[in-house]
Amino acid sequence: MDIVKQKTKTKLINPQNIFILIGLLLLITLIVFTKSSLNQVNLAKKDLLFSTVKKGDLDVTVEGYGKLTSDKLQLITTLTRATVKEIILKPGAAVSSESIIVKLANPELLQKVENAQQELSQIKANLRQLRINQKRELLDEDGRLAELESRYETAKLRRVAEEKLVKDGIVSELTYKESVLNEKQLDKRITILHKRVEQLSLVHQEGINIQQERIKQQQGKLNIAQDRLDKLNVKAGFDGVLQKLSVKLGQSLAPGQEVALIGSVTELIALVRVPQSQIQLVEVGQQVEIDTRQDKIIGQVVRIDPIVTDNTVEVEIALPSSLPKSARPQQSVDAIITAATLRDVYYIERPANTKEQTKVELYKLDSDQSLATRVSLTFGKKTGRYIEVRSGAQAGDQFIISDLSNYTEKEITIN
Repeated sequence: MDIVKQKTKTKLINPQNIFILIGLLLLITLIVFTKSSLNQVNLAKKDLLFSTVKKGDLDVTVEGYGKLTSDKLQLITTLTRATVKEIILKPGAAVSSESIIVKLANPELLQKVENAQQELSQIKANLRQLRINQKRELLDEDGRLAELESRYETAKLRRVAEEKLVKDGIVSELTYKESVLNEKQLDKRITILHKRVEQLSLVHQEGINIQQERIKQQQGKLNIAQDRLDKLNVKAGFDGVLQKLSVKLGQSLAPGQEVALIGSVTELIALVRVPQSQIQLVEVGQQVEIDTRQDKIIGQVVRIDPIVTDNTVEVEIALPSSLPKSARPQQSVDAIITAATLRDVYYIERPANTKEQTKVELYKLDSDQSLATRVSLTFGKKTGRYIEVRSGAQAGDQFIISDLSNYTEKEITIN
Protein backbone atom coordinates (compact mmCIF):
# COMPACT_ATOMS: atom_id res chain seq x y z
CA MET A 1 0.00 0.00 0.00
CA ASP A 2 1.41 3.19 -1.13
CA ILE A 3 1.69 5.96 1.35
CA VAL A 4 1.30 9.39 -0.16
CA LYS A 5 3.79 11.84 1.38
CA GLN A 6 2.85 15.43 1.38
CA LYS A 7 5.69 17.90 0.52
CA THR A 8 6.46 20.45 3.10
CA LYS A 9 6.33 23.97 1.61
CA THR A 10 9.53 25.99 2.38
CA LYS A 11 8.94 29.58 3.31
CA LEU A 12 11.09 31.93 1.22
CA ILE A 13 10.57 34.86 3.46
CA ASN A 14 11.54 34.14 6.96
CA PRO A 15 13.38 36.08 9.60
CA GLN A 16 16.70 34.43 8.84
CA ASN A 17 16.59 35.29 5.13
CA ILE A 18 15.61 38.86 5.88
CA PHE A 19 18.64 39.30 8.11
CA ILE A 20 20.91 37.87 5.43
CA LEU A 21 19.46 40.18 2.76
CA ILE A 22 19.82 43.22 4.95
CA GLY A 23 23.41 42.26 5.67
CA LEU A 24 24.20 41.94 1.96
CA LEU A 25 22.67 45.34 1.25
CA LEU A 26 24.67 46.95 4.03
CA LEU A 27 27.84 45.32 2.74
CA ILE A 28 27.22 46.57 -0.84
CA THR A 29 26.42 50.05 0.44
CA LEU A 30 29.60 50.08 2.52
CA ILE A 31 31.71 48.96 -0.45
CA VAL A 32 30.20 51.62 -2.72
CA PHE A 33 30.67 54.32 -0.09
CA THR A 34 34.23 53.24 0.59
CA LYS A 35 35.07 53.23 -3.09
CA SER A 36 33.45 56.63 -3.54
CA SER A 37 35.41 57.97 -0.57
CA LEU A 38 38.66 56.65 -2.01
CA ASN A 39 38.01 58.37 -5.36
CA GLN A 40 36.97 61.66 -3.76
CA VAL A 41 39.83 64.32 -3.68
CA ASN A 42 39.88 66.77 -0.82
CA LEU A 43 42.22 69.79 -0.99
CA ALA A 44 42.90 72.48 1.59
CA LYS A 45 41.89 75.94 0.45
CA LYS A 46 44.94 77.52 2.07
CA ASP A 47 47.22 75.46 -0.18
CA LEU A 48 45.64 76.64 -3.44
CA LEU A 49 45.86 79.72 -5.63
CA PHE A 50 42.66 81.19 -7.03
CA SER A 51 41.90 83.74 -9.72
CA THR A 52 38.70 85.35 -10.94
CA VAL A 53 37.96 85.94 -14.62
CA LYS A 54 37.74 89.65 -15.45
CA LYS A 55 36.64 91.55 -18.53
CA GLY A 56 38.22 94.72 -19.87
CA ASP A 57 41.27 96.09 -21.64
CA LEU A 58 44.45 94.04 -21.27
CA ASP A 59 47.93 95.27 -22.11
CA VAL A 60 50.06 92.75 -24.01
CA THR A 61 53.46 93.06 -22.35
CA VAL A 62 56.89 91.58 -22.80
CA GLU A 63 59.05 91.13 -19.73
CA GLY A 64 62.80 91.56 -19.69
CA TYR A 65 65.70 92.03 -17.33
CA GLY A 66 68.92 93.98 -17.54
CA LYS A 67 70.72 96.94 -16.03
CA LEU A 68 71.03 100.68 -16.18
CA THR A 69 74.10 102.04 -17.90
CA SER A 70 75.50 105.48 -18.64
CA ASP A 71 74.33 107.00 -21.90
CA LYS A 72 77.55 109.01 -21.99
CA LEU A 73 80.73 106.95 -21.61
CA GLN A 74 84.35 107.98 -21.93
CA LEU A 75 87.20 105.52 -22.20
CA ILE A 76 90.50 107.01 -21.01
CA THR A 77 93.70 105.63 -22.55
CA THR A 78 97.37 106.49 -22.33
CA LEU A 79 99.01 108.71 -24.94
CA THR A 80 102.57 107.55 -24.28
CA ARG A 81 104.42 104.74 -22.61
CA ALA A 82 104.22 105.25 -18.85
CA THR A 83 104.25 103.59 -15.42
CA VAL A 84 101.44 103.85 -12.85
CA LYS A 85 102.93 105.96 -10.05
CA GLU A 86 99.87 106.60 -7.87
CA ILE A 87 96.19 105.58 -7.84
CA ILE A 88 94.03 108.42 -6.53
CA LEU A 89 90.43 107.18 -7.05
CA LYS A 90 88.80 103.75 -7.17
CA PRO A 91 85.72 102.45 -9.05
CA GLY A 92 82.46 103.88 -7.77
CA ALA A 93 83.94 107.27 -6.90
CA ALA A 94 82.08 110.35 -8.07
CA VAL A 95 84.27 112.51 -10.30
CA SER A 96 84.27 115.96 -11.84
CA SER A 97 85.94 116.98 -15.06
CA GLU A 98 89.17 117.95 -13.23
CA SER A 99 89.30 114.98 -10.86
CA ILE A 100 92.64 113.16 -11.07
CA ILE A 101 92.15 109.38 -11.16
CA VAL A 102 95.68 108.08 -11.67
CA LYS A 103 99.15 109.62 -11.78
CA LEU A 104 101.59 108.18 -14.32
CA ALA A 105 105.34 108.65 -14.72
CA ASN A 106 107.52 108.93 -17.86
CA PRO A 107 111.08 110.35 -17.41
CA GLU A 108 111.69 110.39 -21.16
CA LEU A 109 108.68 112.62 -21.71
CA LEU A 110 109.91 115.01 -19.03
CA GLN A 111 113.29 115.17 -20.83
CA LYS A 112 111.53 115.89 -24.14
CA VAL A 113 109.69 118.79 -22.57
CA GLU A 114 112.92 120.27 -21.18
CA ASN A 115 114.68 119.85 -24.55
CA ALA A 116 111.79 121.48 -26.37
CA GLN A 117 111.83 124.41 -23.93
CA GLN A 118 115.59 124.91 -24.44
CA GLU A 119 115.26 124.79 -28.23
CA LEU A 120 112.38 127.26 -28.11
CA SER A 121 114.47 129.61 -25.99
CA GLN A 122 117.34 129.33 -28.48
CA ILE A 123 115.08 130.14 -31.44
CA LYS A 124 113.66 133.15 -29.61
CA ALA A 125 117.20 134.32 -28.89
CA ASN A 126 118.05 133.91 -32.57
CA LEU A 127 115.06 136.09 -33.43
CA ARG A 128 116.27 138.82 -31.08
CA GLN A 129 119.76 138.61 -32.63
CA LEU A 130 118.24 138.78 -36.11
CA ARG A 131 116.32 141.93 -35.22
CA ILE A 132 119.54 143.54 -33.93
CA ASN A 133 121.45 142.63 -37.09
CA GLN A 134 118.65 143.92 -39.30
CA LYS A 135 118.52 147.17 -37.38
CA ARG A 136 122.28 147.58 -37.84
CA GLU A 137 121.92 147.02 -41.59
CA LEU A 138 119.16 149.59 -41.84
CA LEU A 139 121.24 152.11 -39.91
CA ASP A 140 124.16 151.55 -42.32
CA GLU A 141 121.88 152.06 -45.31
CA ASP A 142 120.33 155.12 -43.72
CA GLY A 143 123.85 156.51 -43.24
CA ARG A 144 124.73 155.95 -46.90
CA LEU A 145 121.45 157.52 -47.96
CA ALA A 146 122.09 160.59 -45.79
CA GLU A 147 125.61 160.95 -47.23
CA LEU A 148 124.30 160.74 -50.83
CA GLU A 149 121.53 163.20 -50.12
CA SER A 150 124.12 165.58 -48.66
CA ARG A 151 126.35 165.22 -51.70
CA TYR A 152 123.32 165.64 -53.93
CA GLU A 153 122.36 168.89 -52.24
CA THR A 154 125.96 170.14 -52.60
CA ALA A 155 126.01 169.17 -56.29
CA LYS A 156 122.70 170.88 -56.83
CA LEU A 157 123.90 174.12 -55.25
CA ARG A 158 127.06 174.02 -57.34
CA ARG A 159 125.14 173.43 -60.54
CA VAL A 160 122.84 176.37 -59.77
CA ALA A 161 125.80 178.65 -59.04
CA GLU A 162 127.69 177.60 -62.17
CA GLU A 163 124.56 178.06 -64.27
CA LYS A 164 124.80 181.86 -63.68
CA LEU A 165 128.56 182.00 -64.04
CA VAL A 166 128.66 180.08 -67.32
CA LYS A 167 126.60 182.84 -68.96
CA ASP A 168 129.18 185.41 -67.90
CA GLY A 169 132.01 183.22 -69.12
CA ILE A 170 133.50 182.80 -65.70
CA VAL A 171 132.91 179.02 -65.69
CA SER A 172 133.54 176.94 -68.70
CA GLU A 173 130.78 175.03 -70.45
CA LEU A 174 132.52 171.72 -69.74
CA THR A 175 132.70 172.33 -66.02
CA TYR A 176 129.04 173.26 -65.94
CA LYS A 177 128.03 170.09 -67.80
CA GLU A 178 130.12 168.00 -65.39
CA SER A 179 128.22 169.57 -62.47
CA VAL A 180 124.88 168.84 -64.15
CA LEU A 181 125.88 165.22 -64.79
CA ASN A 182 127.14 164.77 -61.21
CA GLU A 183 123.83 166.06 -59.86
CA LYS A 184 121.82 163.63 -62.00
CA GLN A 185 124.00 160.69 -61.02
CA LEU A 186 123.63 161.42 -57.33
CA ASP A 187 119.86 161.74 -57.77
CA LYS A 188 119.73 158.31 -59.44
CA ARG A 189 121.91 156.79 -56.71
CA ILE A 190 119.56 158.22 -54.09
CA THR A 191 116.55 156.73 -55.87
CA ILE A 192 118.25 153.33 -56.12
CA LEU A 193 119.26 153.46 -52.48
CA HIS A 194 115.66 154.26 -51.45
CA LYS A 195 114.47 151.19 -53.37
CA ARG A 196 117.22 149.12 -51.78
CA VAL A 197 116.12 150.22 -48.30
CA GLU A 198 112.53 149.28 -49.15
CA GLN A 199 113.59 145.85 -50.41
CA LEU A 200 115.87 145.38 -47.45
CA SER A 201 112.92 146.08 -45.12
CA LEU A 202 110.88 143.44 -46.94
CA VAL A 203 113.75 140.96 -46.73
CA HIS A 204 114.16 141.71 -43.06
CA GLN A 205 110.42 141.20 -42.43
CA GLU A 206 110.47 137.89 -44.28
CA GLY A 207 113.44 136.78 -42.19
CA ILE A 208 111.52 137.69 -39.05
CA ASN A 209 108.43 135.82 -40.36
CA ILE A 210 110.51 132.70 -40.99
CA GLN A 211 112.01 132.88 -37.53
CA GLN A 212 108.57 133.46 -35.97
CA GLU A 213 107.24 130.45 -37.89
CA ARG A 214 110.06 128.36 -36.42
CA ILE A 215 109.10 129.65 -32.98
CA LYS A 216 105.48 128.73 -33.64
CA GLN A 217 106.43 125.23 -34.77
CA GLN A 218 108.69 124.72 -31.80
CA GLN A 219 106.02 126.09 -29.48
CA GLY A 220 103.63 123.53 -30.96
CA LYS A 221 106.08 120.73 -30.28
CA LEU A 222 106.53 122.00 -26.74
CA ASN A 223 102.77 122.24 -26.24
CA ILE A 224 102.29 118.66 -27.43
CA ALA A 225 105.04 117.38 -25.18
CA GLN A 226 103.75 119.46 -22.26
CA ASP A 227 100.19 118.27 -22.89
CA ARG A 228 101.32 114.67 -22.82
CA LEU A 229 103.27 115.35 -19.67
CA ASP A 230 100.24 117.00 -18.06
CA LYS A 231 98.05 114.07 -19.09
CA LEU A 232 100.22 111.76 -17.05
CA ASN A 233 97.88 113.07 -14.35
CA VAL A 234 94.86 111.23 -15.76
CA LYS A 235 91.66 113.29 -15.32
CA ALA A 236 88.03 112.24 -15.66
CA GLY A 237 87.10 114.77 -18.34
CA PHE A 238 83.45 115.26 -17.28
CA ASP A 239 81.19 114.92 -14.24
CA GLY A 240 80.13 111.35 -13.57
CA VAL A 241 81.28 108.18 -11.83
CA LEU A 242 84.40 106.06 -12.18
CA GLN A 243 82.92 102.79 -13.46
CA LYS A 244 86.11 100.86 -14.17
CA LEU A 245 89.80 101.13 -13.34
CA SER A 246 91.98 98.93 -15.54
CA VAL A 247 95.45 99.53 -14.06
CA LYS A 248 97.44 98.56 -10.98
CA LEU A 249 100.14 100.37 -9.05
CA GLY A 250 103.54 99.97 -10.75
CA GLN A 251 102.06 98.63 -13.98
CA SER A 252 103.81 99.56 -17.23
CA LEU A 253 101.42 100.89 -19.86
CA ALA A 254 101.81 100.99 -23.62
CA PRO A 255 100.46 103.87 -25.75
CA GLY A 256 96.69 103.52 -26.25
CA GLN A 257 96.24 101.12 -23.33
CA GLU A 258 92.99 101.44 -21.35
CA VAL A 259 93.23 103.21 -18.00
CA ALA A 260 89.68 103.93 -16.83
CA LEU A 261 86.04 104.14 -17.90
CA ILE A 262 83.96 107.16 -16.88
CA GLY A 263 80.17 107.13 -17.12
CA SER A 264 77.57 109.81 -16.62
CA VAL A 265 75.35 109.58 -13.55
CA THR A 266 72.33 111.62 -14.67
CA GLU A 267 72.24 110.55 -18.33
CA LEU A 268 71.26 106.87 -18.15
CA ILE A 269 69.76 104.26 -20.46
CA ALA A 270 68.49 100.75 -19.76
CA LEU A 271 69.80 97.70 -21.60
CA VAL A 272 67.37 94.83 -21.09
CA ARG A 273 67.31 91.30 -22.50
CA VAL A 274 64.05 89.98 -23.94
CA PRO A 275 63.33 86.30 -24.79
CA GLN A 276 63.89 85.55 -28.46
CA SER A 277 60.42 83.99 -28.68
CA GLN A 278 58.80 87.34 -27.81
CA ILE A 279 61.07 89.83 -29.55
CA GLN A 280 58.76 89.96 -32.57
CA LEU A 281 56.26 91.82 -30.36
CA VAL A 282 58.76 94.57 -29.54
CA GLU A 283 59.01 97.68 -31.74
CA VAL A 284 60.86 100.98 -31.54
CA GLY A 285 58.75 103.63 -29.83
CA GLN A 286 56.88 101.32 -27.45
CA GLN A 287 56.48 102.36 -23.83
CA VAL A 288 58.49 100.56 -21.17
CA GLU A 289 58.19 100.45 -17.39
CA ILE A 290 61.57 100.09 -15.68
CA ASP A 291 61.49 98.75 -12.11
CA THR A 292 64.53 99.59 -9.95
CA ARG A 293 62.99 97.74 -6.93
CA GLN A 294 62.48 101.15 -5.34
CA ASP A 295 61.00 103.27 -8.11
CA LYS A 296 59.35 102.81 -11.48
CA ILE A 297 60.57 104.78 -14.49
CA ILE A 298 58.73 105.15 -17.79
CA GLY A 299 61.00 104.86 -20.83
CA GLN A 300 60.80 104.15 -24.56
CA VAL A 301 62.30 101.53 -26.85
CA VAL A 302 64.91 103.20 -29.10
CA ARG A 303 66.95 100.27 -30.43
CA ILE A 304 66.63 96.51 -30.90
CA ASP A 305 69.87 94.57 -31.28
CA PRO A 306 69.77 92.26 -34.34
CA ILE A 307 72.01 89.66 -32.66
CA VAL A 308 70.60 86.81 -30.56
CA THR A 309 72.67 85.81 -27.51
CA ASP A 310 71.68 82.89 -25.25
CA ASN A 311 68.16 82.94 -26.73
CA THR A 312 67.69 86.59 -25.76
CA VAL A 313 67.85 89.90 -27.63
CA GLU A 314 69.13 93.16 -26.17
CA VAL A 315 66.76 96.14 -26.25
CA GLU A 316 67.90 99.69 -25.52
CA ILE A 317 65.50 101.87 -23.52
CA ALA A 318 65.74 105.67 -23.45
CA LEU A 319 65.01 107.16 -20.03
CA PRO A 320 63.88 110.68 -19.07
CA SER A 321 66.48 113.25 -18.06
CA SER A 322 65.02 113.56 -14.58
CA LEU A 323 65.58 110.27 -12.74
CA PRO A 324 64.93 109.17 -9.13
CA LYS A 325 67.82 108.83 -6.70
CA SER A 326 67.54 105.04 -6.79
CA ALA A 327 68.65 104.99 -10.44
CA ARG A 328 72.40 104.57 -10.81
CA PRO A 329 74.79 103.01 -13.34
CA GLN A 330 75.17 99.21 -13.41
CA GLN A 331 71.98 98.75 -11.36
CA SER A 332 69.95 95.61 -12.13
CA VAL A 333 66.39 96.34 -13.25
CA ASP A 334 63.28 94.58 -14.55
CA ALA A 335 61.41 95.86 -17.58
CA ILE A 336 57.84 95.51 -18.83
CA ILE A 337 57.38 96.54 -22.48
CA THR A 338 53.82 97.36 -23.54
CA ALA A 339 53.55 95.80 -26.99
CA ALA A 340 49.79 96.19 -27.61
CA THR A 341 46.41 96.54 -25.86
CA LEU A 342 43.61 93.97 -26.17
CA ARG A 343 40.25 95.73 -25.97
CA ASP A 344 37.26 94.36 -24.00
CA VAL A 345 38.49 90.78 -23.49
CA TYR A 346 38.18 88.14 -20.76
CA TYR A 347 41.38 87.47 -18.85
CA ILE A 348 42.67 85.67 -15.80
CA GLU A 349 45.91 85.41 -13.86
CA ARG A 350 48.17 83.04 -15.74
CA PRO A 351 47.95 79.48 -14.30
CA ALA A 352 51.11 77.53 -13.63
CA ASN A 353 52.84 76.01 -16.68
CA THR A 354 50.39 77.61 -19.13
CA LYS A 355 51.29 78.72 -22.64
CA GLU A 356 49.42 81.11 -24.89
CA GLN A 357 47.23 79.93 -27.76
CA THR A 358 46.49 76.61 -26.03
CA LYS A 359 43.49 74.68 -24.73
CA VAL A 360 43.68 73.55 -21.09
CA GLU A 361 41.47 72.19 -18.33
CA LEU A 362 41.09 73.97 -15.00
CA TYR A 363 38.99 73.42 -11.92
CA LYS A 364 36.13 75.93 -11.62
CA LEU A 365 34.71 76.68 -8.18
CA ASP A 366 31.00 76.53 -7.48
CA SER A 367 29.08 79.34 -5.80
CA ASP A 368 29.87 78.26 -2.22
CA GLN A 369 33.54 77.50 -3.12
CA SER A 370 33.38 73.98 -1.65
CA LEU A 371 33.40 72.03 -4.91
CA ALA A 372 35.53 72.50 -8.05
CA THR A 373 34.57 71.03 -11.41
CA ARG A 374 37.00 70.37 -14.25
CA VAL A 375 36.18 72.54 -17.32
CA SER A 376 37.94 73.25 -20.61
CA LEU A 377 39.30 76.74 -21.42
CA THR A 378 40.86 78.20 -24.55
CA PHE A 379 43.62 80.74 -23.92
CA GLY A 380 44.80 83.49 -26.26
CA LYS A 381 47.69 85.89 -25.74
CA LYS A 382 49.57 86.03 -22.47
CA THR A 383 50.84 89.23 -20.96
CA GLY A 384 52.85 89.38 -17.77
CA ARG A 385 50.73 87.92 -14.94
CA TYR A 386 47.62 87.56 -17.08
CA ILE A 387 46.43 85.56 -20.07
CA GLU A 388 43.48 86.10 -22.40
CA VAL A 389 40.51 83.69 -22.06
CA ARG A 390 38.85 83.19 -25.44
CA SER A 391 36.27 80.56 -24.45
CA GLY A 392 35.07 78.46 -21.55
CA ALA A 393 34.56 81.17 -18.91
CA GLN A 394 32.65 84.33 -18.10
CA ALA A 395 33.46 87.35 -15.99
CA GLY A 396 33.27 86.47 -12.31
CA ASP A 397 34.07 82.78 -12.71
CA GLN A 398 36.66 81.64 -10.19
CA PHE A 399 39.31 79.05 -11.03
CA ILE A 400 42.09 77.24 -9.26
CA ILE A 401 45.33 78.30 -10.94
CA SER A 402 47.66 76.10 -8.89
CA ASP A 403 49.35 73.22 -10.72
CA LEU A 404 46.86 70.32 -10.45
CA SER A 405 48.09 68.42 -13.48
CA ASN A 406 48.44 65.25 -11.36
CA TYR A 407 44.69 65.12 -10.74
CA THR A 408 42.31 63.63 -13.32
CA GLU A 409 39.06 63.66 -11.30
CA LYS A 410 36.15 65.62 -12.69
CA GLU A 411 35.43 67.11 -9.31
CA ILE A 412 37.43 67.92 -6.21
CA THR A 413 36.34 69.04 -2.80
CA ILE A 414 37.72 72.20 -1.23
CA ASN A 415 38.02 72.29 2.54
